[in-house]
Amino acid sequence: MNTARVIVIILDSVGIGAAPDAADYNDAGANTLANLAEAVGGLRLPTFEQLGLGNIPALLPGGRPIAGVPPVLHPEADYGAMRELSVGKDTTTGHWEIAGLHLTEGFTTFPPGPPSFPAGLLKTLEERTGRGILGNKAASGTAIIEELGAEQLRTGNLIVYTSADSVMQIAAHEDVIPVEQLYAVCAAARELCNPLKVGRVIARPYTGQPGRFQRTSRRKDYSLPPPEPFIMENLQAAGIPVHTIGKLDDIYDRHGISNSRHTTNNHDSQQALLELIASDATGLILANFIDFDMLYGHRRDARGYARALQDTDAFLSELLPRLKSDDRLVLTADHGNDPTFSGTDHTREYVPLLSYTPQRHGRSLGIRQGFFDIAQTLAGWFRLPAWPRGVAFDP
Repeated sequence: MNTARVIVIILDSVGIGAAPDAADYNDAGANTLANLAEAVGGLRLPTFEQLGLGNIPALLPGGRPIAGVPPVLHPEADYGAMRELSVGKDTTTGHWEIAGLHLTEGFTTFPPGPPSFPAGLLKTLEERTGRGILGNKAASGTAIIEELGAEQLRTGNLIVYTSADSVMQIAAHEDVIPVEQLYAVCAAARELCNPLKVGRVIARPYTGQPGRFQRTSRRKDYSLPPPEPFIMENLQAAGIPVHTIGKLDDIYDRHGISNSRHTTNNHDSQQALLELIASDATGLILANFIDFDMLYGHRRDARGYARALQDTDAFLSELLPRLKSDDRLVLTADHGNDPTFSGTDHTREYVPLLSYTPQRHGRSLGIRQGFFDIAQTLAGWFRLPAWPRGVAFDP
């Protein structure tokens, strides 16, 4: 029986410098970590520092130091950066590439509008749900609820909006459309969006009164079914359990997942991870820490982003001593979301890669061409046949 344990933590949106093709995405100059560190007068991340986070920028063309996180002489983790090769800079694309896929065609995105969505799509959604449509444009989720929430309360119609990502988001007040009904609406929308190759449909319930609306934690994502299997499905076929924490059950459309702990913020995800470690769970543990992206990147809140990094640094100082001598921990990200950049969208960036095994000094892993190097490395660590793409960074 394979008793190995690997933990992969995806620090949602923690980029480390503009990718070579950043200009194609209007993201030249983006650098989530370096820019936010400068904006807040330097970061204090002693655990990340000892792991080698500050050693990564020197590997990158034009890499910029992270103020307050210098390189160290003997990093405790292997360190490198990964370049995304798939088309896109959204959550689904990044996570799917980490799991071994390479998307050569991007998901469908919609114009800012109004209108944003095809008329036929919305007409069919109205017919299927018996509800009218409000919004039909690109918008911040909090802003559009403030704008249209009162009308939604009065009419019972659906607030439907998009962003620069491939996404249809549907917001409804929980007192008007109960959450389970909203989920059913989004399931219908997911079916209608499949032929268009839309990455995600997201249920966005909220509560409160005009001027005091609040989105609740009962968000739910409906992902496009993946075009091919993930590395996790190979693990399962070999009898190796796969545990997910955070929103990963939604992002991976529940493919290749043995046990899921669906959490909606960093604190709950971190506590769930500590509980899994304490339970001596084996196999692969995949965790997403969402707050960086959801609460601070999109809202261009550099100070909030910095606080979340510092809180996660403290969490890592608690996690590392609990790992067994043969455990492996990988820290990375799915894309960037520079909180100092223009707009509110993700940014096309390299992402950091830290690979830690207790009681071992780290080495440079260089620049990895494709996030799927993680999938290839997992195949080697769990003694599975080689994955069809990627180069293992620790065979």
